[in-house]
Amino acid sequence: MNHDENSVPVPLTTKVKPPAQILFCKGCCCGKTERGLPEVPVDRLKATWKAEKLNKGVQLTISGCLGPCDLPNVAVVVTPQGTEWYGRLDGDAHYDAIINWARACLAAGSALPIPESLAPNRFDRF
Repeated sequence: MNHDENSVPVPLTTKVKPPAQILFCKGCCCGKTERGLPEVPVDRLKATWKAEKLNKGVQLTISGCLGPCDLPNVAVVVTPQGTEWYGRLDGDAHYDAIINWARACLAAGSALPIPESLAPNRFDRF
């Protein structure tokens, strides 16, 4: 689309604005059980998000490699308050905590803090 050099650009907007987004890495390392790494329960996550319409509270994204590959499994939480990185997610307890957090965000209609049980898995990416 051509713009007149004197025109003021209009910022893009979207109608879809969930309070938060979570990205789960399913790239070169994360979830590769054949390499001895823990599973990323993608089917379970997708089924839960769909059945409970959790995308209205937390947008679920299954991504290619997010890095860093030395901390599989990696997830990134994006909220208006900022971006948080989590690594070494494994087992039902971690994923149950994330699902319950998404349920709480949906019920509250806003991004809530990530459960304290995941604090040991948080890391600074940059």
